[in-house]
Amino acid sequence: MAGHSKWATTKHKKAALDSKRAKAFAKLIKNIEVAARAGGADLAGNPGLEVAVSKAKKTSVPNDNIDRAIKRGAGLTGEVIDYTEIIYEARGPQGSALLVECLTDNKNRAASETRLAITRNGGTVADPGSVAYMFARQGVISLPKGELTEDDLLMVVLDAGADEIKEAGDTFEIHCEPTDLRAVVAALEEAGIDYETDEVEFVPSMHVDLDAASARKFLKLADALEELDDVQNVYSNADISAEVMAELEED
Repeated sequence: MAGHSKWATTKHKKAALDSKRAKAFAKLIKNIEVAARAGGADLAGNPGLEVAVSKAKKTSVPNDNIDRAIKRGAGLTGEVIDYTEIIYEARGPQGSALLVECLTDNKNRAASETRLAITRNGGTVADPGSVAYMFARQGVISLPKGELTEDDLLMVVLDAGADEIKEAGDTFEIHCEPTDLRAVVAALEEAGIDYETDEVEFVPSMHVDLDAASARKFLKLADALEELDDVQNVYSNADISAEVMAELEED
């Protein structure tokens, strides 16, 4: 079972328990603004915006918020939306690696707050390239297993460009090239198979198994980073087993 998969599952459950909807909404709104700025306000002529809006609606972002974000991003309100994407690299407990993806309108603030969150929570800021080589950009679709088998899924998504299917607890993860993500999603929708998330992510090529003490520190570090307004995503090769998670939940 992939380390990324298990941590992602844990992270999603924790986010739901903590009711971090406002933070999730802010990230989705920012994605809409960026897409509208890049390709205009017309969903029919801007595939990136259509995807961003679809994700926001799937997460129950109010339509008024979505409409305002489109107008802001497209410059229809007179506001200037100019975000820069920055990726920071870090080391966590037991030599685990983290990639911190930021989308910011203030690079100095993003750099300062991200570095502070890393160093204050037991991490180390890594040199550019010293962590990134362990990760590859991939399309990742998560869906509940339900009654599905891996063979059932393969029949649906293989011809659409899926590379592999991984198990992550009670979910499946379909991995593909980023350029094939929309086609794989379309194949699932055509087959009437519900999915939870579809994202282009940094997926690690190697994993680090964390013991309970290290897992505790890692989750504190990851949470501190995800609380930052400029941070869109945190990716890691940390692997937290079900046994270790059970131990942490007893704390």
